[in-house]
Amino acid sequence: MRTVVGLVLLAALAVAGCSVPQQGPAGPPSIVIGAGQEPDNLNPILGYAPDGAAKVFDGLVDRDAGLRLTPRLAERLPEATADGLTWTAKLRQGVKFSDGTPLSAQDVVFTYKSVLDPKVNSTIASRYDALAEVSAPDDSTVVFRLKYPYAPFGQFLTLGIVPRKAFDGQDINSAPFNTAPIGTGPYTVDQWRKGDRMVLKANEGHWDKAPAIKTVTFVYVTDDNARATRMASGEFDATVLPPRLAGTYTGKAGYKLVRNPSADYRGLGIPSALPFTSDPRVRVAINTGINRQAMIDTVLAGAGKPAATPISPYLTEWYDPAAKFDFDAGKAGALLDEAGWRLGSDGKRAKDGRPARLPILYPAEDSLRKDLALAVGSDLAKLGIDAPVEATTFELMLQRQKETAAVWGGGDPYDPDSAAYTLLHSRYSGQPGYVNMTLYNNSQVDAALDTARRNLDPGVRKQAYRDFQQAYMADPAWAFLVFLDHTYVMRDKWNGIEEQVEPHDHGTVHAVWWNIEHWSPK
Repeated sequence: MRTVVGLVLLAALAVAGCSVPQQGPAGPPSIVIGAGQEPDNLNPILGYAPDGAAKVFDGLVDRDAGLRLTPRLAERLPEATADGLTWTAKLRQGVKFSDGTPLSAQDVVFTYKSVLDPKVNSTIASRYDALAEVSAPDDSTVVFRLKYPYAPFGQFLTLGIVPRKAFDGQDINSAPFNTAPIGTGPYTVDQWRKGDRMVLKANEGHWDKAPAIKTVTFVYVTDDNARATRMASGEFDATVLPPRLAGTYTGKAGYKLVRNPSADYRGLGIPSALPFTSDPRVRVAINTGINRQAMIDTVLAGAGKPAATPISPYLTEWYDPAAKFDFDAGKAGALLDEAGWRLGSDGKRAKDGRPARLPILYPAEDSLRKDLALAVGSDLAKLGIDAPVEATTFELMLQRQKETAAVWGGGDPYDPDSAAYTLLHSRYSGQPGYVNMTLYNNSQVDAALDTARRNLDPGVRKQAYRDFQQAYMADPAWAFLVFLDHTYVMRDKWNGIEEQVEPHDHGTVHAVWWNIEHWSPK
């Protein structure tokens, strides 16, 4: 497969003359980006761009290149009372939505109340579990009242704000706004052809300043190899590619190779209900028998770090460097023996006549997850575990979460609560969507996550996350594999590109173009 990919890419480069495609007639600066992910909708209430960089919207706060919170629609960072139960934001004056409607505190209240409305199918409602009430004592003040102290609450005020009047008489779940939004952001949506492309136009009346790049076109191509070919043929000015494909541009004149660190993990979610994997010793054995460094060296071409928990090394205040699984196939085999899964004469393990079997699923169009799944399957096979690898869809991965393992992704570099709580706390076991997909239940993990979530003392939180990581290592629900470096290929024609540690989401919103409104042509 890799040979075929290489030939396809070389052929495309040959067509492109292995040089930068020629520019057309001069005009307003524009850019065409090959994106690997297309949003389901463009409504922040339903879950679009909750961590900022939304292009079409602004939140109360945003983040700079160092991930420090900065005021956006709030004139200064929201302030919390000493008990952490009340947060107050003062709005910037003179801000208007792209249709000319002035921003009001009531728009902020509407946005957050709608996220929590049980009639609204918001995918991010669990982020705001701590929020009891949001109100507007006047047109420029917003007050958030919490059910319990929640130290990272300010991180969740990056959500884009929508105009409440746009939803008068509308069902938020199906409103026209969801594909043709109105925001306060630096761009407006000019066109969206689902499954193909989205065209953004500069908001010339933006309250900050109008972007220098006047048109941004995102072309959605989920297949990695297809994006590589179309980048090589000159169709794109920038795209995201797996490290090996991106590496073919190293040193190529006229192109820039960008490698951004991220808290974006890829990991094997291990179902806790299977007879084979219900024993924690088996799950520790699987983690111990996987050669993560070999995956980084080969599959990622060095662009990543080994993972053991969902807390990224870039969460430096919370990350425990002792929380790791060193590769040791002998130790893994001994743990499997201890759990009763013993090798037979055929080299396969079994217990009481039942084979040690763990099917592994991955989304078909994702070549990186395919390579990781194959690498895991190979390592497990060496331990005597039957681990067939199967291409499928995310929908089927969710449907089969009780019976198969799957290669999932996620993570962010903002706070360990958002990285770990909904993923591993037992209260989310069995709930729909991308929460606790392994149906994990560990009382020590629950207690540590609850303590860290509800305490304002940084020292207490730090110790709670150390306790969480140690409890998890003894009873893992996943085999977290790697934290990725995101790799991009770009035409070398833009100023203003800044590195930022990225979250899992790097399609239309984050990625190297997280601050594209501040770019300018060279």
